[in-house]
Order: sequence, then C-alpha cells, then structure tokens
Amino acid sequence: MCRAVDLRQAVLAKNDAGAEVLRGNLAARGTTVVNLLSSPGSGKTALLERELLLARERSVPVAALTADLATENDAARLARSGVPVKQVLTDGLCHLEAGMLAQHLVGWLPDDTRLLFVENVGNLVCPASYDLGETLRVVLASVTEGEDKPLKYPTAFGLAHLVVITKTDIARAVEFDEDAFRANVEQVNPGVDIVLTSARRGQGTGAVLDRALAAASGEPPHRPVMARATHTHAHAVGDLTHTHS
Repeated sequence: MCRAVDLRQAVLAKNDAGAEVLRGNLAARGTTVVNLLSSPGSGKTALLERELLLARERSVPVAALTADLATENDAARLARSGVPVKQVLTDGLCHLEAGMLAQHLVGWLPDDTRLLFVENVGNLVCPASYDLGETLRVVLASVTEGEDKPLKYPTAFGLAHLVVITKTDIARAVEFDEDAFRANVEQVNPGVDIVLTSARRGQGTGAVLDRALAAASGEPPHRPVMARATHTHAHAVGDLTHTHS
C-alpha cells in the first residue's frame, strides 16, 4: 500500500513540475489559466458560456479548452460565444494533466490570449489533485447537489481560490440550505469567497471573469489553508492527504 502511495506522489510531483513550467511559459506571454472543476451536471458549461460572451463584449482576449471522456457537445456550446474553443477527449481518463494541457495548446492558443479557461472533466476527485498551471482554481457546485458536498470532497473545495454556487434560480424548489453549505465550505477552506450564480437568469454573471482578470493583473488570489499546509498539490491524493510511512 505504501508503494502505491509513493508511486502516486511521484506521478503528482512530475505533474506539478510540468505545471510550474507551463505556468511560467504562459505568464511570459501574458496568459493566465483559470481551472474550472465540478461534478457532472453542475451547470459549469452554461456559466462558462456566459462568461465567455461577456469577455467578448468587453474585448478581453479569451479562449476556452474543455475536456470530456467523449463527445464534443460542450465545445459546440462554448463556440457559440465566438471565442477560440478546443475540445479535448480524454478517452476514459478522469482528469486533465499539465502535460496534456501543454500539448493541446501548441499551435492552437492565440498569441494574444489573456485568459485561458479550462473546463476540466466533470469529476471532483482526480482533477482536484492535478495542478494545470492555473493561477485561479474555481470549484462549482449546484444547489441540487447537497449542502455536504464540500465535506465529501475536501480536496476539491479545500484547494479552491473561489467557490461558485450554480442554479440558484431553483434553490427554493430543492430546499437548498445556503447557510449550511457556506459553513461546510468554511470548514475545509476558511476565508474563501463564495459566489451565487444562475446562468439562466444571469445572476452572478461576470464574477468569475472579474476574478480572473484580477489574477491576471497580479492580484493574489485567496490562498487556501490546505495549500499552505502541503505547499504543493503533489501530496493531495484523491480526497486524502498522505505522507510517507
């Protein structure tokens, strides 16, 4: 069991090293990466489409890369915004890795891109452990997923720079307890901001874009306690933090 954990840590350490290189290379060209994580069906694509449309209206050079196990449905939806979009099919892999992202950017990402939004595979386990060279990590949860989501997936929510609640237009119908959700987020990631959104009604539109632009301008994002404790994503294994025995 210890060897399996050691191997996992070695894989993550290699990924983190690649992520640092990618982050530096993109920063040198003026591009900031925003990594979006959530469960399937959270409304991540719908909200991202609105953010991309707003970025275009503001003349902010943005691009989006979306990852799925199969189909190009999300890329087709995001392309309606008129910004450069690329679909990555992972062929069964449940997450993106820094090396994969770097490979898919070669020859595709426009030189003037200020913000690159990465819509990770719909999964709150594996993607949480992989740094993609992002400056801003946004974790989304819909009101239909339950108030205890942050406690069930502490690594995902614990390493977030921003937490977004989606589908708030139906919060009352599903009896979503916002106070309980906020308390659970605070337990795993003290001090992180939580934004309320509804892609259908336009509530909260622009909040993610504004945070991304602030990060691109050099404003330090929230620093999660988990990140300060581990100093790196390499020790975050699934939803457990492991140490060598």
